[in-house]
Amino acid sequence: MNHTTVLHLHTHNTSYLIALLPTGQPANLYYGPRLADQPHWDELLPAPAAGYGTMVTYDKNYPSFGLDDVCLETSGLGKGDFREPMIELEAADGQRTTDFVLTGWKQYEGRQPLPGLPCSCGDCRTTELQLADKALGLRLVLWYHVYEEYDVIARCAAVYNDSDRPAVLRRLMSAQLDLPGGAYSLLTFDGMWANERQLHRHPLSAGTILNDSKTGASSARHNPLVILQHKYATQQTGRCYGCNLVYSGSHAEYCEVTYTGKIRLLTGINPSGFSWLLQPGESFHTPEAVLTFSDKGLNGLSQNFHRFVNNCIVRGEWKNKPRPILINNWEATEFNFTEASLLKMAKTAAALGVELFVLDDGWFGRRNSDHTSLGDWVVNTQKLPGGLAGFAAKLRQLGLDFGLWVEPEMVSPDSDLYRAHPEWAVSCPGRAPCESRNQLTLDLTRTEVQDYLIKTLTDLFASAPIRYVKWDMNRNISDPYAGGLPPARQGEFYHRYMLGLYRVLERVTGEFPQILFESCASGGNRFDLGMLCYMPQTWASDNTDPAQRLSIQEGTSYGYPPSTIGAHVAASPHFASLRATPLETRFNVAAFGCLGYELDVSRLSRVEKQAIKAQIAWYKQHRELFQFGDFYRLEAEYDDTKTVWVSVSPEGDEAAAMLYQPRVTPGRPDERIPFAGLRPQAVYDVVGRTQYVNVAALGELVNRVLPFKLRQGGVVQAVIAGQYSLTLSDERRIAGGDLLCGLGLPLPPQFAGTAYNEHTRLFGDNDSRIYLATLHEES
Repeated sequence: MNHTTVLHLHTHNTSYLIALLPTGQPANLYYGPRLADQPHWDELLPAPAAGYGTMVTYDKNYPSFGLDDVCLETSGLGKGDFREPMIELEAADGQRTTDFVLTGWKQYEGRQPLPGLPCSCGDCRTTELQLADKALGLRLVLWYHVYEEYDVIARCAAVYNDSDRPAVLRRLMSAQLDLPGGAYSLLTFDGMWANERQLHRHPLSAGTILNDSKTGASSARHNPLVILQHKYATQQTGRCYGCNLVYSGSHAEYCEVTYTGKIRLLTGINPSGFSWLLQPGESFHTPEAVLTFSDKGLNGLSQNFHRFVNNCIVRGEWKNKPRPILINNWEATEFNFTEASLLKMAKTAAALGVELFVLDDGWFGRRNSDHTSLGDWVVNTQKLPGGLAGFAAKLRQLGLDFGLWVEPEMVSPDSDLYRAHPEWAVSCPGRAPCESRNQLTLDLTRTEVQDYLIKTLTDLFASAPIRYVKWDMNRNISDPYAGGLPPARQGEFYHRYMLGLYRVLERVTGEFPQILFESCASGGNRFDLGMLCYMPQTWASDNTDPAQRLSIQEGTSYGYPPSTIGAHVAASPHFASLRATPLETRFNVAAFGCLGYELDVSRLSRVEKQAIKAQIAWYKQHRELFQFGDFYRLEAEYDDTKTVWVSVSPEGDEAAAMLYQPRVTPGRPDERIPFAGLRPQAVYDVVGRTQYVNVAALGELVNRVLPFKLRQGGVVQAVIAGQYSLTLSDERRIAGGDLLCGLGLPLPPQFAGTAYNEHTRLFGDNDSRIYLATLHEES
């Protein structure tokens, strides 16, 4: 196939080559490190094979050419490509064969927003491929939005019915990425409630891996983020491809390896149960997929995603703006609170340095349990006599801003809203709908439901000086049925629900640009790029136990920056795991995100309050480093059970490194904590953050240095522990950036069970330290 046109799409560090084949198909020629422009790209096309016994010849003018072993940009059914297709539809005459061939292409600066869907924004260059199936009278358009600065290519597609007969769309994925093969693993981020986005590696071999959600949400089960990691790639080096989806509903990612080792990756709306009727003159647009490549390992790939999300997904007033430190009353009170009890907590929180008080579930209707009142967004004046505005005014007198929890997409069967409009709840005709958490889902496919929510929420958020909203969704969707659609169009329900939700979000968040919206769905059941287009941060998980938050936040970090991760310090032992952890560790883990507190600070000891006040003051000094720095996942020297996180300022003049130890083993060798991203020629001061250790944690050891004996667990020990603590602060070290990144920071010897002195490092189970590196200034 000589004289083939090749399009070179490039970013600062990557190149993407599309070959426009003489047979009419756009083919993927290359995706990888940046290439220099050259006039003979078509020389890279593989030589045509001689064919094989069962190959389907696509075009008799090219007898050795079949679609089944070509890296294509799109694919369908019926013409010899037997892999998972990008598009599947049923024509009016019943045929499902499609043959979309190129009719034209163009390139231009900028892009158009997607109708009814969130999408990326910012400076980009667009390549548009136009294809047609002339036999069916259908057009297919593929868009490639190249964000050069961020090494990202955002892709989407649309099908247009130019015929005079209807067609039924069964599948249209957002992007197809065909690669020539190699020793790769597919990384997926899976889990459940309180255990979201756990990293799993699937070495690729012949066959298909499906990563999907059928819940009506992007889900905690399988996040839409997937990564292809080369066999020899590490956190710091090697080739990796990343793919994510700007969508919050049911999705699917297929990764197929063919008989010749080629790889096909597809992402988009889940075709399971999906259909969409296309009448003549109508079109269907997919959500946007986000692709990136890095040859600097998984950290390089993640940093591409992080910069892109911070600059092209998050928008409005909170784009690249430091997030406030908040306290949320839920884990402290649940539904059982009064205004007086809340203000007592708020007064203590303000004295500790907290900036925002969030009133969670239970403030409206007769909401004293989860059995009632969702949908009745009217303040309960028995709990808040002065209403939301009066409560907010009292918080303001304490120096605190006011935040509020809502769950607008849901309705309680025991509610005024449901009694007035039972038809607004999602249910199938002739069936009793299933409940989850004693609630039903509002049918957002109905325009009247959308309009009701827009007005109700607009009035609510305007009724008080609200600066933060936690938007929750505490169930998956069951009994899917759109009451306003005919039977033949019920396959449109899930996507129309998302379009309805996005319309509500667009209107409400646009009306209140000053409000910081945080998305929540039973924790992290809807942590995705679609929600982040409207809400700059997401509650990562209802699990705030730091021992488990490590893997939750680390898994999240592969595709989402710390500025989007809600992370709180909770009580110990933790309500979900019953695990006791040090207060300083709870902070150290939460610091690598948007910091908050989720406990009754008014009931803490003097020592605990002292520690939290110091934590907040220190975090305020380094807030932008933790929320917007370059994030690295590193490995601890000698011990892969330990966790190392590093956040580095974009200029490389400041870095914070955390070392987390799950279990103590006596007799540890000398330890070092690695850094990354520092300037090689610069010199840094490195010092451990001052931390406070509960005296009770030392148990009988304190009796070795006291002139009297304390009984473990006794009253005297409890009194002392409540009033006094041990202060830990490592001596300052001075070292070059190259040494800190190459060798690591040497740590004082860890207590090994016998000898100890003033240099001994106390480091227990679920213990952690943060070390801060700043540019050294000669005195």
